Amino acid sequence: MDIYQRRSTWKIYMAIAGILIMIIVMVYSSYLASNLREGERNKAELYVKASEALARDLQEDPDKDVTFPFEVVESNKTIPVIVVDERGQVMDYANFPNSYELDDVEKQLEKIKRSGIEPIAFNGPGFQHFIYYRPSRLLTFITYFPLVMLLLLAAFMAFGYLGITASRKAEQNRVWVGMAKETAHQLGTPISAIMAWIEHLKALSGKEPKKMDLLNELSNDVNRLELIADRFSKIGSAPKLERKNIFEELCKTKNYMQRRAPRKVHFDFPSQNGSPLYLQINSHLFNWVIENLIRNALDAMDGEGEIKASVYEDGDYVAIDISDSGKGIPGSKQKLVFQPGYTTKKRGWGLGLSLAKRIIENYHEGKIFVKHSEPNTGTTFTIKLPKESA
Repeated sequence: MDIYQRRSTWKIYMAIAGILIMIIVMVYSSYLASNLREGERNKAELYVKASEALARDLQEDPDKDVTFPFEVVESNKTIPVIVVDERGQVMDYANFPNSYELDDVEKQLEKIKRSGIEPIAFNGPGFQHFIYYRPSRLLTFITYFPLVMLLLLAAFMAFGYLGITASRKAEQNRVWVGMAKETAHQLGTPISAIMAWIEHLKALSGKEPKKMDLLNELSNDVNRLELIADRFSKIGSAPKLERKNIFEELCKTKNYMQRRAPRKVHFDFPSQNGSPLYLQINSHLFNWVIENLIRNALDAMDGEGEIKASVYEDGDYVAIDISDSGKGIPGSKQKLVFQPGYTTKKRGWGLGLSLAKRIIENYHEGKIFVKHSEPNTGTTFTIKLPKESA
């Protein structure tokens, strides 16, 4: 199991743990709310019985001690109640804000009716009233507590994930930049020495054509090493963008890679002899991206197939498609190919496409992604670069 599979597994475990926590909170909150709701109903019924007793006792004997039912009625300080007559007119109300007028209470009465809470009949001497009650604030808070908890947990996890991701990405960037610059530095000394030895061998060759051809090819490869070192040195620094003909740059990279590709691999790139299309790019870094895509395509085709490039306008961008007829990329892996360290090769560090993404997105303000891929059919990568400002 590679690092990205382990990361996905841990995400699943964390999601399951979060769901279990929320289920426990919701079940427990529901239990508390149910008990509190039943308790408030009993309290409302006790309020009605005390009110009935108070009205009956005062009707029978005005001088009778009604302290107990009166205290029961007065003890309700939390449950909002509304007393209405048989015609539905509001007779009395309690435990609503002092700022409430009769119209406000009537609106609350309509809400209580729509909520489905059944009123409690209040039978007095010669009349019948109905008492409606609304859940207390405590019951409302407990009812909505799981939702609040869910939102807070989601916000916490989102900010935590973003913070950890940003920190990890910054750390990765520092590692890649430091490694790239150190690689460029380490390449500098042997390249300089090899160039000196080539010049010495040229002086000893006596200008023999065969030897000179060999040394010239060796010089070309050393120049290529210098270019690679220069590319590595630019990682982490803001590269200079220049106005370049994109067709010419593609053709230049294609010609270099074609000489080093198997003969059974066919290249179909747009010609540089047509109308030029200029974009602001860093030639060294952009060509490095195209080389990476072509090299990956060659690895995927096992020495036989076709590599094709096409250029077209797409809104405010110029799109460049690089297609191959290779093995393809499984759908589950297409989002991972740009991750540092991800590779399907037995040999390789998995940095090529990661650096390509950095070059295109960070340095050229463009986009790079897998446009289409099918197993045993081929893959198309798309690069989008901003058009030149008018």
